[in-house]
This record gives sequence, structure tokens and C-alpha cells, in this order.
Amino acid sequence: MSLTRAEVVAVSTLLAFLVFGGILRTMDAVELESDAVRKADAAVFSDTEADSLIMLARLDEDRVDEAVRESIALEKSPGGFEPAPGRAKKKPFTGTVSFRSATSTELQQIPGVGPVMAGRLIDFRTEHHGHIESYDTLLEVKGIGKKKLEILKKHLSIDQ
Repeated sequence: MSLTRAEVVAVSTLLAFLVFGGILRTMDAVELESDAVRKADAAVFSDTEADSLIMLARLDEDRVDEAVRESIALEKSPGGFEPAPGRAKKKPFTGTVSFRSATSTELQQIPGVGPVMAGRLIDFRTEHHGHIESYDTLLEVKGIGKKKLEILKKHLSIDQ
């Protein structure tokens, strides 16, 4: 069984197209998978975004409580009866907390530090055996930037 030169060229060309088509199909599948993973990652909130959303929800809750208290005050009865006040407004934290011994609850008193950030700070403290040289070391903790570091400097003591 002998093939002519034209037949060999035709079979070679068909095989080349077959291999090229397989490569293109594989590349397309990889690209689709990569796009799907990228979209899934973008759809999930990061911890920082979740902390921000929780903080916004708390602010909205405080505004609603304040609006309800104002409307109750306007509608108080003419006999001088005032309804019992609602929840007391949370006072801003003005103290300091020791980094070496603070519990999660104590860390959460610091403005901008929620349960997730408190856990990260405790994990970071454990990794560094409770000792850090300066506040700038805290920038290694996920979610702590320059703004949050300034807040931590006011409310967190790192004394040895």
C-alpha cells in the first residue's frame, strides 16, 4: 500500500488541523475555567468588606433607634408621662488595652476592631509570642492599614 505525495500532504494537513483543534479546545476550556474562578473570587466578600458591612449595619441600627426615640419624644402624652428610654447609645471607647494580654472581647472595644480582626490580632500575638517591637509590625496583620494602625496606636499598648 503506497501513498502518493499528494495523499501524504493531505493526511498530514488533516492531522495538523486535528492537533491544532485539540489545542485550541483545551486553551478555551482553561480560559473558561479561569474566568469562572475569577468571577467566584470576586463574588465572595473579603473579611475586610464583611467587617465594613457589619459596621454600616450597626450605624444604621443606631440611626433607627435614634429616630424612634425622637418620634416617641414628640408623641409623649400631655400628662407628663415619658416612655422608658430605649437602648443607651454606646459610648466611644477611650481607654487602652494591653496587646500582650487582651482578650477578644477587650480588643473588640477598640473602634474598627470586630470579632474577625480581634481573632487575627490574637493569632498574630501568638505567632510572635506576645512580643512586637513597634506598632508598624501590626501592618503585617491582614486588614490593618495606615488608618486602622493610627486607631490602634491610640487604644493598644505594646509595652514589654
